[in-house]
Amino acid sequence: MRIQIQQLAGNLKHKLAPVYLLYGDEPLQLGEAAVAVQEAAGKQGFAERELLEYEPGFDWGRLTAAAAARCLFSDRKLIKLWLDTARIGREGGEAVRAYCREPSADNLLLILAPGLERRELQAKWVQELDRIGILLQVWPLEGRRLTAWIEQRLRERGLHPEPGVAELLSERIEGNLPAAAQEVEKLRLLYGAGDLDREQLTSAISDSARYNLFDLTDAALDGNRARVHRIVNTLAAEGTAPALVLWALARELRMLAAVSHAAQRGGTAAALRTHKVWESRQSRVLAALKRLSTEYLQDLLVRCAAADRNIKGLTAGDPWQALAAIADDLVGVGVAYAPYGAFPIKPGHRKNQERSAGVSPAPAGETSAFRQSGRLRYVDLA
Repeated sequence: MRIQIQQLAGNLKHKLAPVYLLYGDEPLQLGEAAVAVQEAAGKQGFAERELLEYEPGFDWGRLTAAAAARCLFSDRKLIKLWLDTARIGREGGEAVRAYCREPSADNLLLILAPGLERRELQAKWVQELDRIGILLQVWPLEGRRLTAWIEQRLRERGLHPEPGVAELLSERIEGNLPAAAQEVEKLRLLYGAGDLDREQLTSAISDSARYNLFDLTDAALDGNRARVHRIVNTLAAEGTAPALVLWALARELRMLAAVSHAAQRGGTAAALRTHKVWESRQSRVLAALKRLSTEYLQDLLVRCAAADRNIKGLTAGDPWQALAAIADDLVGVGVAYAPYGAFPIKPGHRKNQERSAGVSPAPAGETSAFRQSGRLRYVDLA
């Protein structure tokens, strides 16, 4: 049976299912759901635990052996299987199916699979598990779903937010759920149970919009220029090594160029598999490739090589300016590929290009201090 995460607490109050499969690319919710299952199992007598971690060459006979082994210190056992893979293969599927065909009342199997592919959900072992167990997928939270999650979290901690508080906190943490959970706990400690207004929130929270290298490439692929600028500025301010930022950009560009080249020959799906682009990212990548030509991407790779020489001190210039220019151009504009200087960019023209391409423009008045280098000539956006 498939349930939503909001239904898990109610489900665990009843007799537990013999198998639970938790999957999805959102670590905080996945971890908290796993803890909830484990705590419920403990209350129902599954006192002993055994951990199995999948790795290349994993012996699936260990699952069969764990299910057959008698507990030393308890009558019932929880078997936790961590799957760090997108697919478990034929042998793994057969092992899980065999377990599900004859589940023991003295065992509970908890499978955690954060990177499970959507296609794998159609596999026979998942269907067999669905017949006797619980399947729960966790999703990254954005927009209204994130705001609702924050409001629910606040209320669960005894806080009563006034209208707008959850939205403000959502804006400050920008999808960073661990940061949101931390801020909620801090608010509870500062103010205790009771009403929470915007002024209290503003004085208490810190700016938790922390970014990593993959946030930068994702923002560029999404066409969100304003977010790209914020991330570059934050990474620079936090002292991130320019070489690491260059690695992330070049890695993404090589993948995009290869997939773009393959798409011209009808090999898109194979290229995505070769470069290990997860299904959760494929729509983002394919949308970006509608804006970015193969030649344009190859030119950005040439500029990455120039930035590498700059970082190593072989050429003069500010490495962050070069990196910011590459990241900004990875967002793309709604025009065909053209060499630097091949056409004039008039004031206001770039905004029109971006609107036509569905690209988020930078904030008004934000000139690209990065924009002096590169294939396209940019102007003040004010």
